[in-house]
Amino acid sequence: MDLILWRHAEAEPGEPDLGRRLTAKGIQHAERVAGWLDQHLPATTRVLSSPADRAQQTARALKRKFRVVPDLAPGVTPASVLAAAGWPDAREPVLVIGHQPTLGEVAALLLSGEEAPWSVRKCGVWWLSNRVRGGMASTVLKVMIGPDFV
Repeated sequence: MDLILWRHAEAEPGEPDLGRRLTAKGIQHAERVAGWLDQHLPATTRVLSSPADRAQQTARALKRKFRVVPDLAPGVTPASVLAAAGWPDAREPVLVIGHQPTLGEVAALLLSGEEAPWSVRKCGVWWLSNRVRGGMASTVLKVMIGPDFV
């Protein structure tokens, strides 16, 4: 299974937190990364977004159907993200648009076996894949990229 973690783009400060919108720079970065993702994601990829406005705006830049999942809201646990994505057993790739620190914790857990405060930069993408070889499961980092490199 491929699990693609995409942190929302830069958002304006303010309250309520779920209502924060992307800045002009954030919109630009989301569109740039969405273009790259669209070229690389299989057509069967399920796209899941946090209910936060900034995450949904980031998802809309991809111009694909997406589902808003309350279990991807700011402050959820890595276990919630993995359950929502169906990791590691989903049949199709899953793109999750979410938040820090949770996405960094998910990446740390899958790659190192422990939750740790790894940083995922705004609008950054971490593309992970699981595989089983010789009866041993492992997670592989396929791509880690930010808006400045696409």
